[in-house]
Amino acid sequence: MYFLIEKFGILNGWALGALFVFLRYTTFAGLAFMIFYVIWKPNFIKFKIQSKFPKTARIRHEIQHSAYTALIFASLGIGVHFLKQAGFTKIYTDINEYGWGYLIFSFFLLTFIHDTYFYWIHRLMHHNKLFPILHKVHHVSNNPTPFASLSFHPLEAIVEIGIVPLSILFIPFHPLILLLFATWSLFFNVMGHLGYELFPKGFVYHPIGRWFNTATHHNMHHARSNCNYGLYYNFWDTIMKTNAPDYQQTFEKIKTLHNY
Repeated sequence: MYFLIEKFGILNGWALGALFVFLRYTTFAGLAFMIFYVIWKPNFIKFKIQSKFPKTARIRHEIQHSAYTALIFASLGIGVHFLKQAGFTKIYTDINEYGWGYLIFSFFLLTFIHDTYFYWIHRLMHHNKLFPILHKVHHVSNNPTPFASLSFHPLEAIVEIGIVPLSILFIPFHPLILLLFATWSLFFNVMGHLGYELFPKGFVYHPIGRWFNTATHHNMHHARSNCNYGLYYNFWDTIMKTNAPDYQQTFEKIKTLHNY
């Protein structure tokens, strides 16, 4: 959001940034919720991971804390603005400086960096002493909806977004990539908290598909808390053997029951 701050000033840029983050969240999460939980609920019920549906109070909790997160994420823009003004970041604005090849590569690089950061920070937040302080708010949603995608305690929101200022200090990123990354991350988060499994049968055994996490993967994490810590990819859960032992079987059971 630093470009809004640079264009409109700190206070106005921060307010616009927070509004943008929250509206983007409500658009993605709201659209998913309307499709899967309201309008076409009977059509998609066969893909539901947990048979129960969360109560309205739980959904309000998710939206409320996501609003706090939007304020925190927008505040990051202020920090990035000052870092850039002081010449500490590697942010660049001329695509020709590094070329289109690097521009595309930098997006995937950032997703891998974030996935690695998220896995280890996520495991750390599950430590008995840190969980009640940082991560409990998110895990109130043990049967999450798309609105849980940004439902964090303010301190966790700071930790979650911390990878961005850390990355731009050392690696060149174009503002376009930062915007695409934020949008992709939200989309993947919404899908991970969807509560429905949309990937086809056999996906978790496919040579390529098995390295990507699914809604079932993250839903099991919310239900159990002691497994499935990864975000986008399944590299670290596989390497560290922290996938739920029955993850693949659970996924296949959901798909087999409905012949999908």
